[in-house]
Amino acid sequence: MKIFLFHIILALVWTAVTATFSFENLIIGLILGYIVLLVVGPAIDQSGYTRRVYKAITLFLFFIKELFVSSIRVAKDVMRPGFHMKSGVVAIPLDVTGNLEITLLANMISLTPGTLSLEVSDDRKFLYIHAMYIDEGVDQVRHNIKEGMEQHIMEVMN
Repeated sequence: MKIFLFHIILALVWTAVTATFSFENLIIGLILGYIVLLVVGPAIDQSGYTRRVYKAITLFLFFIKELFVSSIRVAKDVMRPGFHMKSGVVAIPLDVTGNLEITLLANMISLTPGTLSLEVSDDRKFLYIHAMYIDEGVDQVRHNIKEGMEQHIMEVMN
């Protein structure tokens, strides 16, 4: 938490030194502050903050890629005549255990076109989703979610 506050302070100092208080300048300050933390991080960062920020950025970029690819797939299916999807409900075994991780995974799945989170089991071991495309099989859908979104979330949170 101290490193996060230090990162924010570095960004605010940048905006104060440049005397330009804008959103864009604050983002530049955050980027420059992150670079400073990468340089001095090994000496002061015991919590792995810089690694987690990097993993959070990769999670965001992965989600944007998945969002784009699935949007194109759904749009193509809507534009073509006929019915080309094979949908179903899939139980995804969860490796994430915390409320925040499960909520993040469920929301990312629901925000991706073609998939919808339905329910978390009472023992919090399974997440039930509806998938529009299970053409490759249920195991492939599970694998894609576990090796994709869930793996990225676990890297950020742990």
